[in-house]
Amino acid sequence: MENNNIQNRDGFTSKWGFILACIGSAVGMGNIWRFPIMVSLWGGMDFLIPYFLCVILIGSTGVIEEFALGRSTGAGPIGAFGTCTAVRSGKSRPGELIGAIPILGSLALAIGYTVVMGWIFKYTAMSFTGKLIAMGQDMNVIGGTFDQVAVDNVPWIIVAIVVTFIIMSMGVSNGIEKANKIMMPILFFLFVGLAIYIATLPGAANGYKYIFTLDPSRLSDPMLWIFAFGQAFFSLSVAGHGSVIYGSYLPKDEDLPRSALNVAVFDTMAALLAAFVIIPAMAAGGAPLEKGGPGLMFVWLVNVINGMPAGTLIGIIFFVCVLFAGVSSIINLYEASVATLQDEFRMSRIKSTAIILAIGCVVAILIQKITGEWMDFVSIYICPLGAFLAGAMFFWVADKDFALNAVNQGRKDGKPIGNYFYNLGKFVYVPLCIVALILGAILGGIG
Repeated sequence: MENNNIQNRDGFTSKWGFILACIGSAVGMGNIWRFPIMVSLWGGMDFLIPYFLCVILIGSTGVIEEFALGRSTGAGPIGAFGTCTAVRSGKSRPGELIGAIPILGSLALAIGYTVVMGWIFKYTAMSFTGKLIAMGQDMNVIGGTFDQVAVDNVPWIIVAIVVTFIIMSMGVSNGIEKANKIMMPILFFLFVGLAIYIATLPGAANGYKYIFTLDPSRLSDPMLWIFAFGQAFFSLSVAGHGSVIYGSYLPKDEDLPRSALNVAVFDTMAALLAAFVIIPAMAAGGAPLEKGGPGLMFVWLVNVINGMPAGTLIGIIFFVCVLFAGVSSIINLYEASVATLQDEFRMSRIKSTAIILAIGCVVAILIQKITGEWMDFVSIYICPLGAFLAGAMFFWVADKDFALNAVNQGRKDGKPIGNYFYNLGKFVYVPLCIVALILGAILGGIG
């Protein structure tokens, strides 16, 4: 069943445009400042093995499900959830009301991300102007600079909003798709070059040795599997909004399982590249990798980069990569809210983008001092809830025929996905979303 009330919707014009946009939405701060920390804290290959397995599970269920949910209904979470409840009971209103939850969650996450993007724009500018390298390796200066930026960075928050508005106001095909076609290849190219350079530094070999070390006895630790699942869960951006809305822009002949595979593979490659850059760099610089979160990127890595030969150039390349990863993610986070205004209130693209980003800008400025707490609440409670709701609507509320037809439409190899996908999604993936929510609340976050 499709949402026939939505007319003249913009959409992706090419397969790789969609895939690069989805990769862009998934490749973000979780890949760059958290994944390397998880690899370090949990023991290199000891973490990577369960992480890869969790990526396979989520990529083959949750990612496909969210793409299919959006594509089959031609709508974001509100319209998509409404269609699911209509399939079950003939009433769309209950689903539409529930669909507002992931929309609000994506907006809240985007607002917190806007503050972070302000930091990234600031540090990228500092790398180009030489202010970054001028701090040298004085940790008091480096730390003090970030402490100030973290609580008073209004001009760069506005810059982040303006850049986001420019891209998003141009639409899906002319804005989001084209921007990701430029940013994602450049990001991967620069990261590969950075990884090659880091490999030449004295001491970097210790970082690679650590990454590829395996202690099989650690695989019996349940906490390792919990955090590996949490990292994969958040890295693949299954939260009931971004993948659903991007899926709604897809043509009916797109092969969704193949697209989900590409997204999972390239997202994992980006995370591994980040680990191959950051862990050897920290090893070469003698810095403690257990320093995670913003402090890793804006304090410890700045210290390490400033001590490298060609530190100025390395700083520029690194923060340009981070900037592209951040911009591609933030436009996905805001897109669900922008599309909602377009679909539900028939607003123009420019007007809906301006309203949502104005709200985002104002609230981001107001929450600068509590950004960490804001992001923790959203990631611990709202994102897993959104993923659970999307999965429950697709696998439990809508019937099996609806789910399998939605996934198999557009299959290129003539082999339809059958019971294994449906049962794995319904009885494993959806319950694990609840587990992610509960364990996140108990442990203070798992991703």
